[in-house]
Amino acid sequence: MTTETARVRQEDAIGTPPQRPTLVPAERYYSPAFAQLEVERMWPRVWQLACTVDHVAEPGDYFEYRCGPYSILIVRGGDGALRAFQNVCRHRGNSLCTGSGSELRELRCGYHGWTWDLCGVLKRVPNRKGFGALPMSELPLHAARVDVWERLVFVNLDRDAMPLADYLEAVPDDIAWCGLVDFRCYATMTIEVEANWKTIADGFSETYHIQTLHPELHRCVDDVHAPQVIWGHTGKSEQLYGVPSPHIKQPLSDEEIWDAYVDTQGALMGVGERTPFPHDDRHSGQSVADVIAACTRAFAAERGVDLSWASTDQMMRLHQYNVFPNMSLLTNADHLTVLAARPGPDPDHGELVMVLFTRMPPGAPRNKPADVRMPAEEAHPGLVMSQDLTVLPGLQRGLHQPGFTHVVLSNEERRVINMHRNLERYLELTESDCTSRGGETP
Repeated sequence: MTTETARVRQEDAIGTPPQRPTLVPAERYYSPAFAQLEVERMWPRVWQLACTVDHVAEPGDYFEYRCGPYSILIVRGGDGALRAFQNVCRHRGNSLCTGSGSELRELRCGYHGWTWDLCGVLKRVPNRKGFGALPMSELPLHAARVDVWERLVFVNLDRDAMPLADYLEAVPDDIAWCGLVDFRCYATMTIEVEANWKTIADGFSETYHIQTLHPELHRCVDDVHAPQVIWGHTGKSEQLYGVPSPHIKQPLSDEEIWDAYVDTQGALMGVGERTPFPHDDRHSGQSVADVIAACTRAFAAERGVDLSWASTDQMMRLHQYNVFPNMSLLTNADHLTVLAARPGPDPDHGELVMVLFTRMPPGAPRNKPADVRMPAEEAHPGLVMSQDLTVLPGLQRGLHQPGFTHVVLSNEERRVINMHRNLERYLELTESDCTSRGGETP
């Protein structure tokens, strides 16, 4: 680690305090008119995580991505190319496919039988003579942009959108050391939440809430020295695990820090609840973080993954990247989880999508992910995420209260502020409708 990197990592999450807090109109989180503006001006123009390479790895694999009223069909063609189309028959507007699957050879509408090949070229129209002159070449499927970064497949309805690589800005270079290509998706969990998509996304865009909402996690993560950076469409925060929060004034024993990590992150090192601190395996001079990192390397070795190259810092420092509008990628040397917040049937409902990965040996075969959907009350995604889910309905109700006109944001929440400022640009809001400029300017 360079001296400059070490200095930056000692910076706190607040950075330079602003003169005033940033104020965001609360109605953005529940107004049908504002949600309609998002549908018209933002969602069709941004890159969005749709699925993973593991969903569409082989010719004939397909995946339907939905966001609000929009449906995009991602298909792996017989030539190996990945393509995306608006999921609509050019005849009467029927959806061509739903869900995901394999061994697709053509796209045939189940209503009247119009059929396209996997390149989107119209091939068959039953009783074609009834249409008179019907040039087949003039009715291809409407294409959407599709691109891949590491294991993630992104789509964009705007055919003139900037390239994905430009949209992601500094993120790919910043995390290149981690080798995300070696992770494989084993499952996605879509959780139906009684909250706006922005209410959901805000929760994984700041660490300010850890000291209150996550008492167990607070005992094993440094939420103070958590430097943040804003690049534009994207931003980043870092948090070191295996150490107690500096907010905790009473010293914690090594066993207490270990127990807190086991309670909140134990699955990452393959241990169950109440697993005792491994005193017998501890080497002289090792910190608790060193012990946790060693256990995690040993757990990875059981599935053939060699993490001897990774330092304790690379094992224990969580890098959290936000990509506008709705994605957060959390990763370290042996962990990758991607979260996405999506709009629901109305502004007071949304979806939290958790995309779960495991690092595998280089060249490991693809796994077909298990995709599950459930309401929040049936979801049990671990202690920390369950705590996040529990608070969301109350947040959404509170936003409606007549005396609550603005969300009041700290510079510690500047990734939330940055999301709103990007949103304002896409929605082309007038200055009077924008957030106040109390926080740090990106």
